[in-house]
Amino acid sequence: MSKTIVIDPVTRIEGHAKISIFLNDQGNVDDVRFHVVEYRGFEKFCEGRPMWEMAGITARICGICPVSHLLCAAKTGDKLLAVQIPPAGEKLRRLMNLGQITQSHALSFFHLSSPDFLLGWDSDPATRNVFGLIAADPDLARAGIRLRQFGQTVIELLGAKKIHSAWSVPGGVRSPLSEEGRQWIVDRLPEAKETVYLALNLFKNMLDRFQTEVAEFGKFPSLFMGLVGKNNEWEHYGGSLRFTDSEGNIVADNLSEDNYADFIGESVEKWSYLKFPYYKSLGYPDGIYRVGPLARLNVCHHIGTPEADQELEEYRQRAGGVATSSFFYHYARLVEILACLEAIELLMADPDILSKNCRAKAEINCTEAVGVSEAPRGTLFHHYKIDEDGLIKKVNLIIATGNNNLAMNKTVAQIAKHYIRNHDVQEGFLNRVEAGIRCYDPCLSCSTHAAGQMPLMIDLVNPQGELIKSIQRD
Repeated sequence: MSKTIVIDPVTRIEGHAKISIFLNDQGNVDDVRFHVVEYRGFEKFCEGRPMWEMAGITARICGICPVSHLLCAAKTGDKLLAVQIPPAGEKLRRLMNLGQITQSHALSFFHLSSPDFLLGWDSDPATRNVFGLIAADPDLARAGIRLRQFGQTVIELLGAKKIHSAWSVPGGVRSPLSEEGRQWIVDRLPEAKETVYLALNLFKNMLDRFQTEVAEFGKFPSLFMGLVGKNNEWEHYGGSLRFTDSEGNIVADNLSEDNYADFIGESVEKWSYLKFPYYKSLGYPDGIYRVGPLARLNVCHHIGTPEADQELEEYRQRAGGVATSSFFYHYARLVEILACLEAIELLMADPDILSKNCRAKAEINCTEAVGVSEAPRGTLFHHYKIDEDGLIKKVNLIIATGNNNLAMNKTVAQIAKHYIRNHDVQEGFLNRVEAGIRCYDPCLSCSTHAAGQMPLMIDLVNPQGELIKSIQRD
């Protein structure tokens, strides 16, 4: 007989989600769905707020990647003011984003995903977590914590606090970097680099043991989207948008975020609060594309710093060219951390980095604008419409995790179909399905918004937990 297996909650991710695995009469997988079950609706309650507040408000969407929204909102505000921010302002914003990518990727690799790699997919779930990792390899766990601390402190030195800063504003940033802050960063860069090389060597040495995971954890053809610089280099803040395919061919290039609605559509399904973006030319759901570290390393030609470029060359050799397996997201994060540390090192040597000329002031000159930047998890869009007084009339956010929604669903289906057969459902198999989601390091607090009237289900239960009534809106 047919059966549904529910993994609830999906663990070691940011936010709340569940996975439903639908088995047929033979006990094989028919379908798999990744449900995002939390609803937040930031887009709606931003309406009526002054555009000047949007950076500080949207930073509170998330505690792991607040800098992404802070910077993207500020970039959108720059365009509403039609202002060119000072060079120091852009460099300081870049520095904060580099710190954020570093800390977020360190959290994903060391704290959320390493328990699977180091303790085993089939190990006891009670200890298959960061505490088990600390017990098994305290030096590695400590190094990962300190690497994340480095990135968080870079953010704090600029914005005065590690999370939910309102430091980046339309026109630039509120305050410069101090000489003491610059020296703190310079002094600790060597340790941070040592840690990322430790992680890179560890992961590369494990890859041969993970050939099944490489083949089954989201290995399929898709498009890839990300920002690239003017010289085709890796980019995280500026540049233009590019789509490439699984053969490395450029599908669309030099795309402006202003026209994102021409090439990105958004669909919804009644079983998830997470929207399903897709590449419009291919339609839904065929227009599947991926964003984030895997995509960024696919769409660029090079990174632009020597050590990261050397690692990128080896990464591509191990991937067989274009990386199409989502398992390589973990590897890509480590390459990106190294790229971030080298970029930070260059900024620390730039005399502009201590300049106090870091903000341009202007009045509102436009009533609609779109900003884009690269969050740790992928490309982020903020689209604002305002009235003549600068009050928000409409907001649309396309979040990195949302961009990956079709790919995440395809990944968990691929993994489940490989491992679950003939009613043989083992805990380790289900952990592998969850691990498919962890490849993408989703941030579900960022990603859940309303699109018109969303499907809704409310369960009313008594104090004993017994269901009294279900109310459903399709």
